[in-house]
Amino acid sequence: MSQTTLQFPVTGMTCAACQARVQRALQRAPGVTDATVNLMMHSATVTYDADAVSPERLVQVVTDAGYDAALPAPTENVLDEQTAREAAQRAEFVTLRTKAVVSGIAGALAMALPMALPMQWMRASNVGLLVLTAAVMLWAGRHFYTRAWAALRHGASDMNTLVALGTGSAFVYSVVATVAPTLFTDHGMPADVYYEAVIVIIALILTGNALEARAKGQTTAALKALVDLQPAVARVRRGDAEVELPVGLVMAGDLVTVRPGERIPVDGTVESGESAVDESMLTGEAAPVAKRAGDRVIGGTINRTGAFRFRATTLGSASVLAQIVRLMRDAQGSRAPIQALADRISAVFVPTVLALALLTFGVWYVAADTAPLVRAFAVAVAVLIIACPCAMGLAVPTAVMVATGRGAQLGILIKGGEALQRAGTVTAILLDKTGTITEGRPTVTDVITVDGLDRQRVLALAAALEADSEHPLADAVVGAAREAGIEVTLAESFASVTGRGVHGVVHGAAVLVGNAAWLGDWSVPVGPLDADAARLAAQGKTVVYVAIDGALAAVLAIADPIKPSSAAAVAGLRDLGLDVVMVTGDTPATAHAIAASVGIAHVVAGVLPDGKVAEISRRQAEGAVVAMVGDGINDAPALAKADVGMAIGTGTDIAAEAADVVLMRGDLAQVAQAIALSRRTMRTMRQNLFWAFVYNVVTIPVAAGVLYPAFGLLLSPVLASAAMALSSVSVVGNSLRLRRAALR
Repeated sequence: MSQTTLQFPVTGMTCAACQARVQRALQRAPGVTDATVNLMMHSATVTYDADAVSPERLVQVVTDAGYDAALPAPTENVLDEQTAREAAQRAEFVTLRTKAVVSGIAGALAMALPMALPMQWMRASNVGLLVLTAAVMLWAGRHFYTRAWAALRHGASDMNTLVALGTGSAFVYSVVATVAPTLFTDHGMPADVYYEAVIVIIALILTGNALEARAKGQTTAALKALVDLQPAVARVRRGDAEVELPVGLVMAGDLVTVRPGERIPVDGTVESGESAVDESMLTGEAAPVAKRAGDRVIGGTINRTGAFRFRATTLGSASVLAQIVRLMRDAQGSRAPIQALADRISAVFVPTVLALALLTFGVWYVAADTAPLVRAFAVAVAVLIIACPCAMGLAVPTAVMVATGRGAQLGILIKGGEALQRAGTVTAILLDKTGTITEGRPTVTDVITVDGLDRQRVLALAAALEADSEHPLADAVVGAAREAGIEVTLAESFASVTGRGVHGVVHGAAVLVGNAAWLGDWSVPVGPLDADAARLAAQGKTVVYVAIDGALAAVLAIADPIKPSSAAAVAGLRDLGLDVVMVTGDTPATAHAIAASVGIAHVVAGVLPDGKVAEISRRQAEGAVVAMVGDGINDAPALAKADVGMAIGTGTDIAAEAADVVLMRGDLAQVAQAIALSRRTMRTMRQNLFWAFVYNVVTIPVAAGVLYPAFGLLLSPVLASAAMALSSVSVVGNSLRLRRAALR
């Protein structure tokens, strides 16, 4: 089985019923293992067996369901693709706004015309209104009727069905009253027309749709801001001259010059010069970051002070900015599990409303004492109009879109609605030590040798062996040797065991570098340096032993500075009611010393990567919802096992596959912000769903006339359409409040 994921645009969806219908059709298609349809993004994301179904067939499934779909246009740059999407969004808003304004003017004219003309001209007035209404329906409201017809042909119903039935019935009723008024007057009923109601209903619904489209654009404001970060041109060295080229023409390896105040056009590595770069839009960190030769720079960030040249590296869709845009877009197109509730309701909602409208018509036709047909018809139309489930369909995706955008502004990349929802339920946080609580840039602070051994030789042999290791502590040993003026050579042989140490041959000598257990595996006693090792570990330093030719040679103390924000961040996590635990492969003495300095009471030390996984499994078995925070590389198994994996990122490896959340600033305080954002978002989702549901529960009976016997209150179709539009806008507006949410 070859699993493939495809995201493609779907147009014509207007409510939760549309979304649920398309999703069900895709989920039933042969070879499809998962399908998610997003009403806000007008897109479908399908995971399928490429051997069983083709992309073209998936698109056909959507069109067979009565909606428009197409395969995504091929593009080499996700930023260009997102720009095209935004242009389409703006065009949709302009079109809806134009139709709403013109329909509103026509509605005002339709209401004023009968009052301005004498009674003898009323028949001519009705004929004129018939023509005007037909024009508005065919131009401004045409999509309501074509989509309702498409749904009917496939045996389904949606919001367009309700609008088309309501306004269509009012129009047909009015045409009959205009062409053959005696059919009413001969039976003692007035030949009333509802042309102005039809036009105003269409105008109000279009106004609501236009406001929704505008609000949808605001929900993607953070995504748009990211796309706008990339400059249009770059100053590139070609031959002996510098030329300005479109960013798309920059090639890997090009030498690019950046002046103070300019945006860095592409990703690269500084070759010469020094500066301070503002990376706040990508990482959420306000303070500029110093850059010098060898440092990585990210396209879209702002060069604040000096000029420098850098060598272009990752370009186009491989760039950090493009990866962030892709992650955000995928996250905004995903669904939160709570959306399933809205899907279940919307699946039966429209048919239920149609049945209620018919029942309402029948009751009023029988019970009304005057003009029963007119009264029953008006009340049934009001029920059809007010019951549109637009608000229910927008309740969850709007909150997901705004929350992921807010997270990105803070340098927190949340990979989808499911991760966003799960983060709010976390009860226990497991923190890796190196690079999470500490800076991740360890340095050698002490070198204590066995009596008679030369310090320089020991350091040289250890550095030669560690030069082939990927462990952060290895860099510290190599760095210490170079600072001592030692030339670091290559080992003749090298092997490593994760969580233990390394061994190899350097200049004919057998060298071991690692922890006490590692030397024990080779039957090398560490007793002669036990007291020194204990003293150094008590200071919070990591102890590394060195053995040469089977004999203990030295103990190295390596300290990794604690991040200035770690203690406050841990306090913030505790304030959220979370159980905070540090898990590390370091020795218990060192681990407890560091944990105590930042306020962590629970420590699991001396564990290998599988030990971290086992600790997560144990806590999950006890009922805890566990988040694991690590560097996204060595901690990948633990990140994958946790209910929520949070990877400490640096802005250069933002697509850590094992993580659900990437903290780009590398600041532990972002963990508390991510959890607080999730909790706030879940509250917003529940509020949206509650009010969308209550809106329909309350307004449908009111529209049906339950208040009429006691208060003489009936809701006209015009007021019903205004209330329907207001409900959708209020849900989107509530979600937009997340953009300004204050997070701890």
